[in-house]
Amino acid sequence: MSEEGLLVTRVQSRSIGVPGRSLNTARNHHFVIDEPGYAGGPGEEITPAEAFLAGVSGCAVLLTEAYARGQGLPLARAEVDIEGIRRLDAPQDFQRVEMRFRLYGVGDEDARRLVEAYQAR
Repeated sequence: MSEEGLLVTRVQSRSIGVPGRSLNTARNHHFVIDEPGYAGGPGEEITPAEAFLAGVSGCAVLLTEAYARGQGLPLARAEVDIEGIRRLDAPQDFQRVEMRFRLYGVGDEDARRLVEAYQAR
């Protein structure tokens, strides 16, 4: 149930009988997430941290494109690299997350404004 004006996003994750592996479902899309090899998992598929960071960087790309469209800017392509730094003894806690934006088709000033619009959110 959703309240008016709110968006509800649902994902289901479940164990599948392979230690360190989960099957995840978002709408009708299914994907596997593995515990990383250093933690004893299979380490063949993306890890929870990679999935989390991909969600953040994917959001940054899509919001930047939306801001450019809204401002009538000719953004041809947006790329975002993201890196999360964690301690091995506390992998659930990110110590630092760094993002690097590369925006093509707009000048430096417009690119700066687009990144600032993302950061303001």
